[in-house]
Amino acid sequence: MSAVTFNVRHLEEKPLRLEGKLTPEELALDEADELVHPAGPLEYDLEVEKLEKAVLVQGEIRLPLKCECARCLKPIQHTLSFPDWACHLPLEGEDAVRVDNDVVDLTPHIREDILLAFPQHPLCEPECKGLPNPWKGAENAEQQSGNPSAWSELNKLKFN
Repeated sequence: MSAVTFNVRHLEEKPLRLEGKLTPEELALDEADELVHPAGPLEYDLEVEKLEKAVLVQGEIRLPLKCECARCLKPIQHTLSFPDWACHLPLEGEDAVRVDNDVVDLTPHIREDILLAFPQHPLCEPECKGLPNPWKGAENAEQQSGNPSAWSELNKLKFN
């Protein structure tokens, strides 16, 4: 399984550049949301530099998405784009990033920011009216035919 990783020892000489792609499976995004699904791999272009007691990661990440409109279920294409993504990772203290054999895995940090940016209520357009109401068509047909339905009699009832 691939991941976005870097070796902390390599940062002592100079900053590192990380470029590549991660599949939705590698990011564990397959079952993250009912209406939002990855449409391709995550692309990343990052620069990693060591600060005094931390690591700073900056760059760009992009992920194409296939969404379904929350109102009408129409398919929508969307791209999550973080042109100025940044992540500050302390190397010491309570909040220190996990380092295994001098290697830090950025994948969980990227995944968290992507999940937080998923559209919460994707719409095909702001004015989307949703699925057609089948009851409205029945009312119109009833008015045109002149034959009242059982539903129209129930609609006349007044409940106090």
